[in-house]
Amino acid sequence: MKALSPLLALLLACLTACSTVEYAVKEKFGIHKRDILVARVGDTREAQDEARQQFKSALEQFVALTGTGGGPLQEKYDKLSGAYERSEARAEAVRTRISEVERVAGALFSEWRGELSQYTDASLRSLSERELADTQARYQTLVEAMRRAAARMQPVLAKFKDQVLFLKHNLNAQVVARLGNTNAQLQSDVSQLIAEMERSIQEADSFIREMKPAEAK
Repeated sequence: MKALSPLLALLLACLTACSTVEYAVKEKFGIHKRDILVARVGDTREAQDEARQQFKSALEQFVALTGTGGGPLQEKYDKLSGAYERSEARAEAVRTRISEVERVAGALFSEWRGELSQYTDASLRSLSERELADTQARYQTLVEAMRRAAARMQPVLAKFKDQVLFLKHNLNAQVVARLGNTNAQLQSDVSQLIAEMERSIQEADSFIREMKPAEAK
């Protein structure tokens, strides 16, 4: 396994230290890692929903450009290029949110495991161990769904980028008409991406419901 560079190791250490301070401060105000995890999952769910809508919008702009409707080609291209850039930004936001979820989940589960040894009541310790295992299993299902959805974004973005780059230097009616042949494939790719993101959003909703205290549900 390749060793981390000193700079990367330092950055990771700083990130971990900052997160630890953040959690400690919030816990002083009664906001525990479990609450932070639920909030981070909610943020990721929102980011995924925004990305889902943005990818649909980008596809609509591509279809409009390669269709037979009126309007200047340059204007249509500008809309497509802007839609691609917004899609890329939304995808990056989703990846960032997932990283935040993974970081706080790691801190929560590490703390939980560490505190099991503090129990003097064996039955309560056993109950907490089972709850930890159940929570980790639910979390694993959630984060895998999030990762699958995020992984599907990059190939779609790459195809959109190819089209935008090609059109940037070949913006004429004949070329645009030929690109219409890629509509069906892009529509299929985006439909699969959206379906994956919707599954991830459903997993997030389920996880949030299960993690909230009974009185808050």
